[in-house]
Amino acid sequence: MPVENVPLAEVPMLHLAGVRKGFRTPDGSERTVLEGVDFRLAEGEIVSLLGRSGSGKSTLLRIMAGLVRPDGGELFYRGAPIRGPVRGISMVFQSFALFPWLTVQGNVELGLEALGMRRAEREQKAAAAIEMIGLDGFEGAYPKELSGGMRQRVGFARALVMDPDVLLMDEAFSALDVLTAETLRSDLLELWEEKRIATRGILVVSHNIEEAVVMADRVLVFSSDPGRVRAEIPVGLEHPRDPDAPAFRQIVDEVYGLMTTSARAVGGAVEPLGIGYRLPDTPSSRMVELLETVADRPFEGRADLPALAEETELSDDALFHLFEGLKVLGFARIAAGDFFLTRAGFALVEAEPAQRKRIFAEHLLRSIPLAAHIRRVLDERRDHRAPEDRFLQELQDYLTADESQRVLETIIGWGRYAEIFDYDYNSGMLMIPEEEEPQPLADGPPAEAHG
Repeated sequence: MPVENVPLAEVPMLHLAGVRKGFRTPDGSERTVLEGVDFRLAEGEIVSLLGRSGSGKSTLLRIMAGLVRPDGGELFYRGAPIRGPVRGISMVFQSFALFPWLTVQGNVELGLEALGMRRAEREQKAAAAIEMIGLDGFEGAYPKELSGGMRQRVGFARALVMDPDVLLMDEAFSALDVLTAETLRSDLLELWEEKRIATRGILVVSHNIEEAVVMADRVLVFSSDPGRVRAEIPVGLEHPRDPDAPAFRQIVDEVYGLMTTSARAVGGAVEPLGIGYRLPDTPSSRMVELLETVADRPFEGRADLPALAEETELSDDALFHLFEGLKVLGFARIAAGDFFLTRAGFALVEAEPAQRKRIFAEHLLRSIPLAAHIRRVLDERRDHRAPEDRFLQELQDYLTADESQRVLETIIGWGRYAEIFDYDYNSGMLMIPEEEEPQPLADGPPAEAHG
């Protein structure tokens, strides 16, 4: 996007067009993490980016910062191509990323020193940033002497001391407790609103929907496998924002609805799952507990998604995994931002423990091809046993080695709860549970299998 062809006022601060990024897996294949990412950040706006874990959001931020090179597409900072670290872009990380052997002052000065700034000048600038971010008096403290919130304030001071034009925030509040995160978020927004920082554009990657709506002028919903922007919701509310206001709750409901909409729909139908389906990372016990919660008062089988998040005190990301697991197994459905138990979900909750396992097993075998495949292999083998490596190798035709291991661990947990197979942690062998005769698999999907 050459600057000479566009009026200066219309040149976005950041502009990405068709950005793609893949990574080589241990078996030599490539996994595409980002594909066709288009994005613009205008001067004077805050944008939040929401998406599931592993959707490539952090990779995208590192590409914007010039820390990772894309495999395709174009990206620009104020009309100039990004080919490496950019002087006008700073990043705040989730993990604080402080040097433990440096004081607060030393950590904040580090970037200025790398620029070759004279000692007296960088000491003055660092001291001003430390005071601005609320750490005055802690200049000589080491990271181990600070709370998590104070360490993250150092991370912000280190980024802001560079007078960044664009600030990228990668889950910057997620490692903090709720009150500390709220305080730090409010302080940053106050600095932004009062123009006490040089930053003119902010991109926030988050898992927290309310946090995204509190901060942003626009909320972007990111898809997974591969990652790309699939929806955009304008916020249009004045700061400071009241999380209890009807207009705020309406936007939160809309975002929850988009975040829980299946990305597997093809032509209006649900795409059949395969053995390589990336199972949601959630245990069977937690899924059953959520069904019990929603079946009980005050929900009685139906729950507003934000209210359910508040009731369970689970992170949005953890809830999304639970929702996906229950939906694909046919125990729940989601519509218009609400969570509903299906008839099968009510039957599971109301059943005695042994019957619960039978219901869960029926839905697991019919809904999840990997579970049915493992059980079929065990049924066909004379000793009804098979090593886990046999199934790991099959999964690696579809997933990375790490993801294959996670998916297999998840299905083993679900299968053991349902008692369709057992697992020996010492030998790594899967087997049909003792005192059970192999049973033929049922045909056809259960009622309301995909809600």
